Amino acid sequence: MQVNKRFTLLAAAALAVAATAQAAPPVFINILTGGTSGVYYPIGVGLSQIYSSGIEGSKTSVQATKASVENLNLLQAGRGELALALGDSVADAKNGVEDAGFKAPLTKLRAIAGAYPNYIQIVASEESGIKTLADLKGKTVSVGAAKSGTELNARAIFKAAGLTYSDMKVQYLPFAESVDLIKNRQLDATLQSSGLGMAAIRDLASTMKLNYVSIPTDVVQKIGNPAYQSAMIPANTYDGQADAVPTVAITNILVTREDVPDDVAYQMTKLLFDNLPRLGTSHSAAKDISLENAAKNLPIALHPGAERYYKEVGAL
Repeated sequence: MQVNKRFTLLAAAALAVAATAQAAPPVFINILTGGTSGVYYPIGVGLSQIYSSGIEGSKTSVQATKASVENLNLLQAGRGELALALGDSVADAKNGVEDAGFKAPLTKLRAIAGAYPNYIQIVASEESGIKTLADLKGKTVSVGAAKSGTELNARAIFKAAGLTYSDMKVQYLPFAESVDLIKNRQLDATLQSSGLGMAAIRDLASTMKLNYVSIPTDVVQKIGNPAYQSAMIPANTYDGQADAVPTVAITNILVTREDVPDDVAYQMTKLLFDNLPRLGTSHSAAKDISLENAAKNLPIALHPGAERYYKEVGAL
């Protein structure tokens, strides 16, 4: 009788443990990216797959957005757990720069890692005759969605080059739509802020001859923002691009929010670096993410979970 009673109690305890385990809330990780034809989106998909298999109880999702500015505002509002954003946009968000799309300082943002650099890529149809920044005058130019990270980059670069939007016919269009309009001869040029080898430009370069517009070092220096660094688009990055192209690079940052649990932020950071080769298959730009530089020169504080990981591996 006593044995049966003990067995019943053990069984009840086991059922209670099982019920508690079943009742454990799932770990929601919504990853905020950009347009589906850009680089943020496939990298976000790659990360979601890594986290789905690596974080127990996780339910991951990937959200296509207008990229940096929207992503940071969504994070502040608690509508995402991880986002990709340009470094200059992150700094503007922290400081509440209204002209950049932030009505007040975004105080909840925390960094997971500095990621890969975005390269400003200005491409024009060959028949437009556009070869330099000055040639953009009087032409129809797409600069990305209004107040997106790309569009803010465009403003800074054009200003440093002595140009204003009134000098050209500006269109606020996403990557894929810009490419379609250039193909249809309804747009002369587009400025894209993205990782190298982006799908939209590869597609365009495979269908027509393009000119790749340089951004000289002296223009970069006139921007006066340390987030903007001179860089080169290597030769043959795209079909028909025989020469390297001087341009600007801006580091992307993986951003989370302060109320994401420390252990979740830790796992997101650790799994990112444990799976870099795998992430590199989602898009070649991810191959430029390095542990050595991930915690350096960030405009916002690291999340404590990410900081714990970097201390463990000696990267801080």
